Amino acid sequence: MNLTPWKFALFALMLAVRLPPVSAEDVSGPKSAPKKPVIFDLSAIDTTVDPCVDFYQYACGNWRKNNPIPGDQTRWGRFNELAEYNNYLLYTDLKSAADAPKTPLQKKYGDFYAACMNSDLANNLGAKPIEPILKSIAGWNDKKKLATLMGETEDKFAIGYIFNFGSDQDQKDSSRQIGEVDQAGLGLPDRDYYLNQDDRSKKIRSQYVEHVTKMFTLVGDSPEQAAREAQHVLDIETALAEGSMSRVDRRNPANVYHVMTIAELQSLTPDFDWKVYFNAKKQGGLTTVNVVAPDFFKAMNKQIDSVEMEALKSYLRWHTIHRFAGNLSDAFVQENFQFYAATLAGQKELAPRWKRCTQSTDRALGEAVGQDWVAKNFPPAAKNSMEKLVKALEVSLDQDIQHLDWMSDATKVEAKKKLDAFRDKVGYPDNWRDYSTVKIERNNPVGNSQQVAAFNDRRDLAKIGRPVDEKEWTMTPPTVNAYYNPAMNDINFPAGILQPPFYDFKVDPAVNFGGIGVVIGHEMTHGFDDQGSQYDPQGNVRSWWTDEDRKKFTERTDCEVKEYSGFEVAPGQNLNGKLTLGENTADNGGLRIAYQALMNTLAEQNASTTAKVDDYTPAQRFFLGFGQVWCENVTEQAARLRAKTDPHSSGRWRANGAVQNFDEFGKAFGCKVGQPMMPANACRVW
Repeated sequence: MNLTPWKFALFALMLAVRLPPVSAEDVSGPKSAPKKPVIFDLSAIDTTVDPCVDFYQYACGNWRKNNPIPGDQTRWGRFNELAEYNNYLLYTDLKSAADAPKTPLQKKYGDFYAACMNSDLANNLGAKPIEPILKSIAGWNDKKKLATLMGETEDKFAIGYIFNFGSDQDQKDSSRQIGEVDQAGLGLPDRDYYLNQDDRSKKIRSQYVEHVTKMFTLVGDSPEQAAREAQHVLDIETALAEGSMSRVDRRNPANVYHVMTIAELQSLTPDFDWKVYFNAKKQGGLTTVNVVAPDFFKAMNKQIDSVEMEALKSYLRWHTIHRFAGNLSDAFVQENFQFYAATLAGQKELAPRWKRCTQSTDRALGEAVGQDWVAKNFPPAAKNSMEKLVKALEVSLDQDIQHLDWMSDATKVEAKKKLDAFRDKVGYPDNWRDYSTVKIERNNPVGNSQQVAAFNDRRDLAKIGRPVDEKEWTMTPPTVNAYYNPAMNDINFPAGILQPPFYDFKVDPAVNFGGIGVVIGHEMTHGFDDQGSQYDPQGNVRSWWTDEDRKKFTERTDCEVKEYSGFEVAPGQNLNGKLTLGENTADNGGLRIAYQALMNTLAEQNASTTAKVDDYTPAQRFFLGFGQVWCENVTEQAARLRAKTDPHSSGRWRANGAVQNFDEFGKAFGCKVGQPMMPANACRVW
């Protein structure tokens, strides 16, 4: 499925690269249950630090000291704590389903999990599961028939190459789904890894070639042949990277919308037979398609035209190995881990196999697993409570919009229309996905992966030309995350995040509004950030601003770009303020909106705004509840990787960046203007 640039998540728990599904150790499962996270942790606070100087260290200092990064992680934070806890609960369901399923659905996901856990089977099979694909590539002998080969491999083996083809909502008519082709085909996390000429980037490219060489030897190639093939891979991927659009440029909806007729697409890439390819994908009736990145397809065509057959075969063989490495023997898993997790992200050791297989099953059959998980862990009362919180935040955002001194009344009217049109989704889908056509076998882990991929591909392509399903979700229920989708104009909060450290109905409103309240406000603000603000209430890309208001908006977002670009996450590595702009705007806006919602709630309850709990006022508890959500430790390698690929800022700057732009924080902690957390000239958008 083509992952489009408009999916705004609260936090990217997975890195931009496909990390390996990790190790063969600990196949018996966890020795004990992880500790359930707590909300508002007094022991986490470092009282030796002045909150007006470094609020993040004040809120999280002791937590960071007492929570080193586990060996099987590259980052350890409060999100990870809850994700680990949810993953354990999910594991217990999967283990039970694998051992003694009670329903056909449990039989399906239980068998998927059991196949993934069968390390003996994977080791006995070695590379055999991908030999049919490699044989197809070996038999390809005519560059003019590349489309035939790709169509056949996608149909038979559920693996695609070079580009993505899928469905997406039409920017000009969000009620309909259209076909879309987009750039892909790189083995490194981002185009810049190929293009940057600093010593660090050059070293990573060298290590990448070494990794690809080793992987080729695992399928039987001689060291000399493998080295030659690996260089072919780097050369082709570098050329594709040169034609790829940057992550920053992809943030502008206008840059990723180029609807062409099939004839126009064929003219753009004369050496690739689109008619043959679309027919193989059962999409022969397509007349138009959105070509997200035309320059990429020009680069692709140049490679098809100019590169020798053997080099192209090397590229296709590599991406076959790379695609299925995590499902193969330990030798493939270990080598995959060494480069993608250890080298690129600083991970010290493979995670236990049960953990990898739990995550893999959730990704593959999430709404099957999620049905039983929700029934056990997310009662109706929790859903109702969350829905009330969402409504409270929507009232607060409305107040915020109406009191903006830089926005005209005309634009405020349009902003209100968009807010009123929000679709609120809480917990889980109204309609569960039907997996009845997915064939899962207890002794076929690679085949199961292919079955799920083929199912998702067919389901995605079947949407083309049909009305949009407004009730669909793109995250599974146990996920510790949330997202806003501007084409749907909806805010989505999976059940997995509606727990401590984000939410606990037993604690005071200040802490909950600082935690889950800011999460809600964050997602709402995405509807009005630099990307979301270009979509109207129906999810169409259309300007609803006056020209003067848009100019003022841009001036304010430019302030954030400059501010966050000055924040360092590793020695010599700063954030990219343009890449993180949307998330930074959402963090800042979400904090303000949630604070206002808290004040509204306290007023409605006739509650004191000065009475202390644990020696902190409601305002102070609100900010601490917010700050502690972002407590984390991260490897230097992962920090550098995320700075290049992740649209989210690091935890330190998500906390400090937002509070230093909000004067109510300074008032709450008695800061003086000019201190780091209360600068004289702060940025504000919403």
